[in-house]
Amino acid sequence: MEIESSRTVRRIHCGILSSGPGARGACHDPGYRTRQHGQLLQRCTDYAKLAIDLNRTTLALQPNFAQSVGIADIVSVNGKPVKGLFTERRIQFSRRVNPSAGQAIADAQRGAILDRHYEILKLDGTQIGTIATTGMGSGTPPPGAPLGVSDASFIIIGGNGSFLGARGQASSSPINSTLPDARKASMTEDPRNRRVLGSGGRRHFILHVIPLFRPEIVMTANGPAVVHGDDFSLVTAAKPARPGEILSLIATGLGPTRPGVDPGKPFPASPLHLANSPVDVAVNGQPAEVMYAGGVPGTTDTYQVNFRVPSDMTSGPATVQIGAAWIVGPEVKIPLRP
Repeated sequence: MEIESSRTVRRIHCGILSSGPGARGACHDPGYRTRQHGQLLQRCTDYAKLAIDLNRTTLALQPNFAQSVGIADIVSVNGKPVKGLFTERRIQFSRRVNPSAGQAIADAQRGAILDRHYEILKLDGTQIGTIATTGMGSGTPPPGAPLGVSDASFIIIGGNGSFLGARGQASSSPINSTLPDARKASMTEDPRNRRVLGSGGRRHFILHVIPLFRPEIVMTANGPAVVHGDDFSLVTAAKPARPGEILSLIATGLGPTRPGVDPGKPFPASPLHLANSPVDVAVNGQPAEVMYAGGVPGTTDTYQVNFRVPSDMTSGPATVQIGAAWIVGPEVKIPLRP
């Protein structure tokens, strides 16, 4: 997952690497990006003075054991524009094999203790879900970390919405070393002005997500559950799909719907329950137009997705892959003939 964020205002670009239980996943343009990323440092112990200063404040780097909070705007996931809120709670705690004054001696090099939450929204403000991580900054990445991770050690400890029950690993690194990092400000500064005061940095976060569930196209005895939109007959070698044709597929694992239903309860016949997550369909790796995605009435985890085959497809077996909230499922093959 690629997130761009900013605080004060920090922009976050995020990248999601998805994989099924026990399997590594592939990531395309990985990262969350944030914009206007900033830290509010706790140097004031008089609560009456917190969050009231309308002016821009600055502070030096945090000493060991100092605490701060960070905030940023998530602006993209895997290169696609989104909205969102990045929140960070930090305790500065430098640990070194050969420590300087004020640092802790330890067998490994680590920096701050960090709890982070990535709340991701559609551009219209609809909630998609939140991913929670905890970890330690600085030092070397853990074994098995994505190759784009250069430092730190973070664990995905859970999620909600489209990321319910997620596990995995995460880290962060600057998008560009020439760009400013988080602006450090006092907790006396009024945070409602962070976008106006600006000058927050940018960050690129990589999250390797192992989801509790992932989208999958249902398989029947006669092949993938992909049907022609005009008569709902199965796409087969005798009746292949055509470029530009509208098809419907049946899938599981697309997550919450709008309106919602209680966990374990079936989708009602009315009103239609639309998939809340962004749903993508790719044919031979090429994005297809998704026209509808919603729960099948009477089922608890079955969805119908209508999509248009790209018009420039050629004859032969074609791969079809579905994704929801940047979590992709396995490919299936259907016959295609102009």
